[in-house]
Amino acid sequence: MAKLTPKTLIDVNSKYKKELKKYKALIMCCTGTGCVSTGGFDVSKAFTKALKKYKLDKKYLVVNTGCNGFCAVGPIAVIQPAAVFYQKLTTLDCERIVKEHFIGGKIVKDLVYTDPITKKVIPKMDKIPFFAKQELIALKNKGLVDPENINSYIARDGYNALKKTLKTKAETTVTNIVKSGLRGRGGGGFPTGVKWESCLNAVKKSGNEAYILCNADEGDPGAFMDRSILEADPHSVIEGMTIAAYALNSKEGYVYVRHEYPLALKRLEKAIKDARNNGLLGKKILGTDFSFDIKIHRGAGAFVCGESSALMQSMEGKVGEPRQKYVRSVEKGFRNKPTVLNNVETWANIPVIINKGYKWFAKIGTGDVTNNPWGGSSGTKVFSLVGNIANTGLVEVPMGTTLEEIIYDIGGGIPNGKKFKAVQTGGPSGGCIPAKHLKTKVDFDSLTKLGSMMGSGGMIVMDEDTCMVDVARYFTEFLKDESCGKCNPCREGTTLAADILQKICSGKGKKEHIKQLKDLCQMMTQSSLCELGKTAANPILSTLKYFLNEYTEHIEKKKCRAGVCKPLIKYEITKDCIGCTVCAKKCPQNCITGGKKKRHKIKQSDCIKCGVCKDVCKFNSVTVK
Repeated sequence: MAKLTPKTLIDVNSKYKKELKKYKALIMCCTGTGCVSTGGFDVSKAFTKALKKYKLDKKYLVVNTGCNGFCAVGPIAVIQPAAVFYQKLTTLDCERIVKEHFIGGKIVKDLVYTDPITKKVIPKMDKIPFFAKQELIALKNKGLVDPENINSYIARDGYNALKKTLKTKAETTVTNIVKSGLRGRGGGGFPTGVKWESCLNAVKKSGNEAYILCNADEGDPGAFMDRSILEADPHSVIEGMTIAAYALNSKEGYVYVRHEYPLALKRLEKAIKDARNNGLLGKKILGTDFSFDIKIHRGAGAFVCGESSALMQSMEGKVGEPRQKYVRSVEKGFRNKPTVLNNVETWANIPVIINKGYKWFAKIGTGDVTNNPWGGSSGTKVFSLVGNIANTGLVEVPMGTTLEEIIYDIGGGIPNGKKFKAVQTGGPSGGCIPAKHLKTKVDFDSLTKLGSMMGSGGMIVMDEDTCMVDVARYFTEFLKDESCGKCNPCREGTTLAADILQKICSGKGKKEHIKQLKDLCQMMTQSSLCELGKTAANPILSTLKYFLNEYTEHIEKKKCRAGVCKPLIKYEITKDCIGCTVCAKKCPQNCITGGKKKRHKIKQSDCIKCGVCKDVCKFNSVTVK
């Protein structure tokens, strides 16, 4: 296979675009994990079969893409270039779309998006509220490229940024990233350019070559940003890492991929192989004297290995534990050599910054970062929007977008007429933010002031039926289980805090537990070795700050207002019961008595508080007290 050069890179771009122009339309089928779980691959095959049946396979092309973003309405297919958005598809719908849309020339209205409030039919993707307020940088290619076809990426100016970088001095590239104000999207928010600058200085001082690492060990519950980028656009990450490698004199890079990401792994492996075969990785990249290659290291699922030094320890075959950072990784990191580690989303931003310029990127977001990389939050941020939200999915918005805009304008608000209660940002180590702060702009500094953090981008929305004490208990239990146990403050602190929260949720809480929790949180924050322990206090401190009344009710009144903590609740059947007997038939304990058309009763001594009776009652006759 002939290796690409700067000239042939342009040729591939133009040839592939010309090839696509042969088709009247492209059927872009989402085959990200979300859509795949509901039949995305089957939908893609059904479109191919239907096109062949009607002898249209020379006029229309089916393209499998990565995650489209709107996970709530998958499986998805977007007809390009018209951008007609079809949702919730089954295999039976595909032939109908071929017949009515492609042959008949009419959009199949009952299969496109309909606004749940106005009932307005919205066929075009860019007009759907979920997409309208987004601005795509890291996700620029989502739903638009075939992640398993390198030519598809090149046709959208892929590897053009690398070509430009190879003509630029290393110091200039580093300076441009510094001035862009890009801060690490993996959680820490450290200025990426400053990290690169420090590494370049260490390389010059030591004479050693640097290592370039990508952290794809995304372990936050409810987070799937990095996974989706690898599934949808792996070449953007490869290109970003290769640009850094040229700027920092690196010959070797690694992607540390979470074990639970099989589809992302498959597509990344193919992308690396294709880049190598086309002269975009390996020796003499794009015909120059620059050589760099990337290997994959699979993580075993330890949450703590998302921490930089623990990740490097793991890669070296050691126990995945953090180390003290009296010497930073940029000086002595992986294999004791200068190392730059960024996460998937950070790397995906690099080619766009190179192509469009640092000034363009710096103008997006908040603050002035051109002369001070700590002066604000530039660019955009990708969030996984999950929980009690109408439109679950993957969103990318400019820094400075308010929580309210993300939750209501993009997310569609809280379903089933429920009230918003809180949103947790930053994963299990993030804080819970109440309704009174919905106007807060989402950026690194604003979220930290509220007792939360940006984190890697997980955003879990909670409604009025959420118990905030139970939320703190759940995330503290998670962090306790995922603690490596190396330092006492984290190991013992999370264990003691989880035990106290369990007692409060079980009706065994005491007034002194509140002070004990605060003392434990202070100790963990000030004394833990790594950020897992230091931020483990956030779920507790934020819920104590904003929802102290719920703690008080649990302790003093032995009451859980959300009806979540089983030892503090009981199910009762009201006078409205018409005696339909459905609850009695479904009860796994057979503890509901009462004849037909007569009010039923629950034998409390036998009730396990599973909630089945409430779920099956169509007359809202079962209450939780």
